[in-house]
Amino acid sequence: MSAETPGVPVAEDLFEQGADGVGLIGTRCAGCGAHYFPVSLSCRNPVCDDKRTVRTTLGRTGTLYSWTVQHYRPPALYRADEWEPYAVGLVEVPEGLRVLAKLIGRDTDALEVGMPVRLVTSPLYTDADGRRVDTYAYEITGDGIGAGGGSGSPGPASSTDGPRA
Repeated sequence: MSAETPGVPVAEDLFEQGADGVGLIGTRCAGCGAHYFPVSLSCRNPVCDDKRTVRTTLGRTGTLYSWTVQHYRPPALYRADEWEPYAVGLVEVPEGLRVLAKLIGRDTDALEVGMPVRLVTSPLYTDADGRRVDTYAYEITGDGIGAGGGSGSPGPASSTDGPRA
């Protein structure tokens, strides 16, 4: 999470920072109300007759639906000044989408399905002009469904099987 001056986004039309914090840039169908991230040029709902979409902000908060740990460095197109294994989560946002993002704010062995999250920025690298390049990430803000209930964390090895009761 970056508390200092925001860096430049890693890609255009991916996320924005405003007075309300960080938000994902997505679209909503003007006809059926379906949401899309990243931006979609038209509605992909096959039963919708109105394919017009409007830009909207999505995903400022959410719930951790599932996760895994990225143990190997991604291929060359991925850039990071400092790399170490990190958690990648599938986050369910209020608009009904599930968004894949880096997770920050907890050790990977302390993650649990159901944890509340909020969207933040996270530094990736410094570009050739000396500017910090940021991506979006979700920061864990509370406990999951196993907290206090004795069930504990399902663990990263089995966390991609979906939600647990």
